[in-house]
Amino acid sequence: MIGEYDFPSTWWDASTSVIFHKTKEEWGELSNMCAGFPIVINGNVWLTSEAVYQAFRFPEHPEIQELIREQKSPMAAKMKSKPNRSSCSRDDWDLVRIDIMNWCLRAKLVANFESFGEILRKTGKSDIVERSTKDQFWGAKEAYDGVLKGQNVLGRLLVNLRTASVSGDVESEAFLRPPVENMVLLGQKRLIVMAQQSGNTLF
Repeated sequence: MIGEYDFPSTWWDASTSVIFHKTKEEWGELSNMCAGFPIVINGNVWLTSEAVYQAFRFPEHPEIQELIREQKSPMAAKMKSKPNRSSCSRDDWDLVRIDIMNWCLRAKLVANFESFGEILRKTGKSDIVERSTKDQFWGAKEAYDGVLKGQNVLGRLLVNLRTASVSGDVESEAFLRPPVENMVLLGQKRLIVMAQQSGNTLF
């Protein structure tokens, strides 16, 4: 388990970092909200990593997960999640959400290894930072001109994913094993992600 303590709040130099914010802007493909990187899990198509992440909140409620999955946009998927969070979300969500997000990002890479992998490799060795106007957990907010501050957990996970991609760790069968207990999707505990370009599957 990764744990939130591994990602303290810090300062980020926008001039030397890869910054992403809106999906239609430069580096927008790094966002979970970006379309064009579908993920096939156990034969079911999830249009974005955001939808998969939101669905994992509700392991005991496949009907909510399916409602999230069938939405045509990532924002709609997120909105379908919100009304159910207080009553149906897994109790330990805040403790496991980073590990689950990390799994979702890796699934996005496995399912779109050539296209998403190319985006990751193009970031070189730069820090990756999600610029946000309000979220200093997953991203970072502008503190003053050219400098952002926040935990930037999503950006840091993407840097780790880039390292794994370049080193070839994605070839490991253990790459997509659930990192926490009770990661159930549509009633299934064994999660098989289809690697679309190669036709292989990783578990």
